[in-house]
Amino acid sequence: MTAPAAQAPAGGQVRRPDPPPIHREPRRRRPSGEPPPLPRHLNASGKWWLALSGVVVVTWGVVLLTGSTAFVDLVDTRVLQAIASVRSPGLTDVAEVAGVLGTSRAIHLLWLANLVVLAVFRRWRHLFVWIGVGLLVVNTAATLAATLQRPRPYEVEILGPWSGFSMPSVPMTVLATFLVSTLYSLVPAGRLRDVGKWVVWGLLLVTAASRLYLAQDHPTDVLAGVVLGVAAPLAAFRLLTPNEVYPVVYRRGSPAHLDVSGARGEAIVRALQDQLGLLATSVEPFGLAGSGGSTPLRITVKAADAAEQEESCVFGKLYAATHVRSDRWFKLGRTLLYGRLEDEKPYHSVRRLVQYEDYVLRLLSDAGLPVPHPLGIVEITPEREYLLVAEFLQGAREIGDPEVVVDDALIDQGLAVVRRMWEIGMAHRDIKPANVMVRDGTLFLIDSAFAEVRPSPWRQAVDLANMLLVLALRTDARTVYERARLQFSDEELAEAFAATRGLTMPSQLRRMLRAQGRDLHRDFLELLPYRLPPVRIQRWTWRRAGLCLVTALALVLTVAIGIDLLGSPL
Repeated sequence: MTAPAAQAPAGGQVRRPDPPPIHREPRRRRPSGEPPPLPRHLNASGKWWLALSGVVVVTWGVVLLTGSTAFVDLVDTRVLQAIASVRSPGLTDVAEVAGVLGTSRAIHLLWLANLVVLAVFRRWRHLFVWIGVGLLVVNTAATLAATLQRPRPYEVEILGPWSGFSMPSVPMTVLATFLVSTLYSLVPAGRLRDVGKWVVWGLLLVTAASRLYLAQDHPTDVLAGVVLGVAAPLAAFRLLTPNEVYPVVYRRGSPAHLDVSGARGEAIVRALQDQLGLLATSVEPFGLAGSGGSTPLRITVKAADAAEQEESCVFGKLYAATHVRSDRWFKLGRTLLYGRLEDEKPYHSVRRLVQYEDYVLRLLSDAGLPVPHPLGIVEITPEREYLLVAEFLQGAREIGDPEVVVDDALIDQGLAVVRRMWEIGMAHRDIKPANVMVRDGTLFLIDSAFAEVRPSPWRQAVDLANMLLVLALRTDARTVYERARLQFSDEELAEAFAATRGLTMPSQLRRMLRAQGRDLHRDFLELLPYRLPPVRIQRWTWRRAGLCLVTALALVLTVAIGIDLLGSPL
């Protein structure tokens, strides 16, 4: 059954060519128990360190229950006495300098330096893991030391400063945690990180040797502290910020754009073949400048005709759990600043986000709208990464491209798209130049991630105004307005610009308007036969007031914890 086309002049009729034929292989169902294309995992070294930390905890319990602390104390004391026997004034000076990283001031400076660097490069996930691991380890080490209450070394002179109990060594625990956290949050994976691991080990060995020489800690205190300090951040960063998902890079670009090379790229190719039967030969980013909430991809696949020389392409949008979290923070910020706009509820999972966009894309396609043909959903990592696959508009260009000719026929098509969405009860909610493509004189609307079913009249009016502004970028307001009056009434046009202002315009559209130096919004207002009062957007509700209060309290509490942590002795 063919969906009815939009009611518009002849130049504005929607033309939807069929997508190029694509070769399909039999799909393969992943058996139960088989890992997904890109599984989450903890390397062998991480498992060993977690096992060692477990051994340390079990040993503490055995020692406390059996009362065999005297034997451990005796062994530690004999080792420290042997080290003290080789002391000399020169070695003492060297030891005091070598142990500077274990001092409270040095550890606090390391903490602040990492926070500043991660904030400057906007590596927020690494920053939050860094802070969380730091707070967890510092408080855990302090609690264990207060519980075990092991005194400092006796029968040997303590040369350096110290405070509190000794098991585990709190300075060594915190230093190991901060150094490992620095390694996994600031140093790119590969050769640099491998070298960094040896540097971290060297710094820990030098600091440990200094504290043992100065008799500030027992050997078992240092050993327990290093094991705890290495295991916790190693497990946290490898599980919460795996390099395949959150690589440490210093190139420019949006944090929403994930790296699709290496293991992730191979997983995408394998998943496409197993789940959709598509034989992909390459996966590469595409159109990153116009996307801030996903990773758009151009995927080259085998054509339907094996003898055909030209390769076919499909379009993919890679979504990860990080995009869902970013969407939550974005919508929370909008609620605090402007109140809760329509349909601003965040998604609870990346699976639901992809399912919704695929559903909306199929609705638009079934209604005869010029959108890419949906091809399906691919699971990369369960509940963490999914790929939405659709037709790739080969040869299409953004409507803002200078090579695109925006004539009356193209303007009519864009307006017909909005009219058709009104008729079927939908709103796109993100009409901007990057989402309006043109190919061979045919207009296509892409990126339906924010589309809404049964929107309010306000949302529909905003769609109309944004489409008018997009079409006027390459022409002028009067031409677009005259064509719009053929499909919309004066009241509808007045309502559109009463509902539209800077907040409701996508950021890309605002930037292009500023770059052109034209106030198209004002030009349209001057063409209207009359104006309606502006639609009120900002609203104060009990929910918004409560969120503002909770956010302020959370910021105050975070600052207080940070100040307390920085001022606490190690």
